[in-house]
Amino acid sequence: MIQVKKFVFNSFQVNTYLLYDETRECVLIDAACSEPEEEIELTNFISYHQLKPVRLLSTHAHIDHILGNAFVASRYGLRLEAHADSTRYLKDAPAYAASFGMRLSSVQMPEVFLTDNQVISFGNSRLKVLETPGHAAGSLCFYNEEVPFVVAGDVLFYQSIGRTDLPGGNYDLLKNSIWGKLFVLPDHTLVYPGHGPETTIGSEKVDNPFVAIG
Repeated sequence: MIQVKKFVFNSFQVNTYLLYDETRECVLIDAACSEPEEEIELTNFISYHQLKPVRLLSTHAHIDHILGNAFVASRYGLRLEAHADSTRYLKDAPAYAASFGMRLSSVQMPEVFLTDNQVISFGNSRLKVLETPGHAAGSLCFYNEEVPFVVAGDVLFYQSIGRTDLPGGNYDLLKNSIWGKLFVLPDHTLVYPGHGPETTIGSEKVDNPFVAIG
């Protein structure tokens, strides 16, 4: 069964997730570490638990979520896996980073393009790719049916949703992504968002002031 470790990185307080199972193979989702001490925290956890990183995944390519991709890719010999539409943001990433006073010495471009309903494997575990645009072009969520849980990026938060006033954002599109891809999951599905605390699909269907249906 998949174990989930959450790290909170950089000044935007991004949730980076490390998923691993009994084989000790692991995947990293949204590597957002931007400072040396954050890189050390991440690598020390991997070393202490004797984990083997095998995949580097991206929910979306806004600047706050991609700051550690180049470091992780280089350190563990991984290729970035993301939606093809994420490249539009990555090409402009150095300028965005500079505008926020952040350092971004190199940008990792995706080498593997993920598509809707694709199944990602690592160890004995599986994640289903859910295409969920609206916050950003090429936004993806990663769903595990066994636990169940979904890593939702900036699509769905505890009693909130992702911003839609950024390039590629669209409220109606985001609402339809949430209703059509996330709210059809079992109510007890854990939601691991890109920022803030965990929630469940069932509670957001009832209480989320932006997209509740119950």
